[in-house]
Amino acid sequence: MLKNLFATKPIEPAPHVDAGEPVEGSLEGEATLKRTLTGTQLTLLGIGAVIGAGIFVLTGQAAAEHAGPAIMLSFVLAGIACAFAGLCYAEFAAMMPVSGSAYSYSYATLGEATAWFIGWALVLEYLFAASTVAVGWSGYLNAFLSNFNMALPASLASAPLAVEAGEFVRTGALINLPAVLIVAAVSGVGYVGITQSAFVNSIIVAIKVTVILLFIAVGSQYVDPGNWQPFVPASEGPGRFGYDGVVRAAAIVFFAYIGFDAVSTAAGEAKNPQRDMPIGILGSLAVCTVLYIAVCAVLTGMMPYNLLGTPEPVSTALNNYPTLGWLQTLVEMAAIAGLSSVILVMLMAQPRIFYSMARDGLLPKVFGKVHPKYHTPYVGTIIVGVIAAVLAGFLPIGLLGEMVSMGTLLAFATVCAGVLILRYTRPDLPRPFRVPLAIVICPLGVISCLYLFAQPFMEHWRLLLGWIAIGMLIYIFYGYRNSKLRTRV
Repeated sequence: MLKNLFATKPIEPAPHVDAGEPVEGSLEGEATLKRTLTGTQLTLLGIGAVIGAGIFVLTGQAAAEHAGPAIMLSFVLAGIACAFAGLCYAEFAAMMPVSGSAYSYSYATLGEATAWFIGWALVLEYLFAASTVAVGWSGYLNAFLSNFNMALPASLASAPLAVEAGEFVRTGALINLPAVLIVAAVSGVGYVGITQSAFVNSIIVAIKVTVILLFIAVGSQYVDPGNWQPFVPASEGPGRFGYDGVVRAAAIVFFAYIGFDAVSTAAGEAKNPQRDMPIGILGSLAVCTVLYIAVCAVLTGMMPYNLLGTPEPVSTALNNYPTLGWLQTLVEMAAIAGLSSVILVMLMAQPRIFYSMARDGLLPKVFGKVHPKYHTPYVGTIIVGVIAAVLAGFLPIGLLGEMVSMGTLLAFATVCAGVLILRYTRPDLPRPFRVPLAIVICPLGVISCLYLFAQPFMEHWRLLLGWIAIGMLIYIFYGYRNSKLRTRV
């Protein structure tokens, strides 16, 4: 029994494939995922996933409630943890260019039970994050429409359920209609194909990065250095300001980084995975970290940090300067586009996680079906889209932001450990990209990710353990019994 739980999936060296062609025999003669993505597209894919909720929503709230101007340090801490994990992801993705991300990597190193655990954590990262961001997208859209007196009534633009004292209560609203519609539209793009999705994403990334750079350039002229004093506000209790608050904020803004690993879920569709995957992962992470720190510096310099605790902090800061009304409108439009691209990448990534799990027998076969024309996991895309739309349309998902971070940090820590384990158990495998000083980088990645994980876990441990319990029940009653690996061990 124990041997079966920790049985690892055999690893084969990365195949050499021609651009646009599937790996022959990978799906036993069935339609396969198509290799069409370049290093540039993968980098834009990562930027599209990362730039969004962090800059447009979480930055101001984390500054106002936890870190003050030192939110810049929080992003540095979160970025360091991501850099360690990113290096490890790059080695795995170049060595194993398959869909499945951390799930596939842990299956090859730490065993089936661990792989399921990580796959279930990734559901938190992608599915629930997509729903959370969809709700934020709805808020920005309605704020933008209010400039033209076209805002939807609250009954059609907010969740009908809220949580009070740990229980669901009705709010009087009917449905968050914009959130449902954006999930449906994005799911349709993902259904048609990865190439079309990457093309749409590239356009959106160009728009929002341009506006963000414009905000940094223009906003820096209105910075008052006095707003940065004190840089680290005096502590007001556990997790509230002081250096403890900086760390607490780092765990919160980690949500802003989720998505760069979504690049690895497209490894099975990269033209030259050995070269392109490291470029896509590390390139997108580097660009996003620099942009985050710059935005934080301008944001907290333009306005006292305690006034930034709104759902739209960048717009709030600009609203304080009437002459910058034109930029405020552009920022709101970029936020709408930016959050759209985050939803796009999340809803592309989750079906591919399910795809890999279904191919291994851990989920029903329907999740592994590939469209004969579009070469996409279309059934999984539909199912994920429906679930995400329901969550976004009917439930308040504010607190799940931290749960998303916890699921992501667990996956990152596992990948860091897996790279080091595989160095000793399978030193013979070709590694087109190698983590430098792995004996140092990998343990630091595990420690930093688990340290950040512990911050929200202390508050939300019941919810996370409940989620894990549901996942383990599914594995015990379906995955373990139907695992394809089970017939070979």
